Amino acid sequence: MADQSKVSIVRRPGRTLSAEDGLGALLTAYHLRTETEKGQPVADADALPDRYRAEISDPGTAFVDDVVLVARSGSAAVGCLVVTAPADGQLEIKRLWTEPAFRGRGVASGLLGAAIAHAAESGAGAVRLSVWKWRTGAIALYERFGFAVTESWDERAQLVCMERAL
Repeated sequence: MADQSKVSIVRRPGRTLSAEDGLGALLTAYHLRTETEKGQPVADADALPDRYRAEISDPGTAFVDDVVLVARSGSAAVGCLVVTAPADGQLEIKRLWTEPAFRGRGVASGLLGAAIAHAAESGAGAVRLSVWKWRTGAIALYERFGFAVTESWDERAQLVCMERAL
């Protein structure tokens, strides 16, 4: 097992990503958990919707214009977060995930802080995200980082949209 005491955040342009660097496994866990929480559990990654399987199998193509942050403990990928390319002066954060064994160690906070710093460096005026309403721990984390609930841009039921000015 990797040393859990030191975690580093690595910022990578999407086009440089590979499923073999640990990101595929993190995205698989994220999507499987999300489908289960939505009441649509699937047995494995092969049963996920096509768009999610594409992220898992070829993140370099799926996130080609984005920046992906990967938290690493030693050589192991233990968390991830995607920051989309700017659109209308905003960036969007998505796919925040921390391996369960590393939760409570500041991994998600480190990823989120790095994402906000990246957004500010890019010159965006705001950063936004969406989160399922039952993910109360994530919502509390986002609020601690200055995000506030805003008018929804996504019509999916039970999705909370949040935004933070930079």
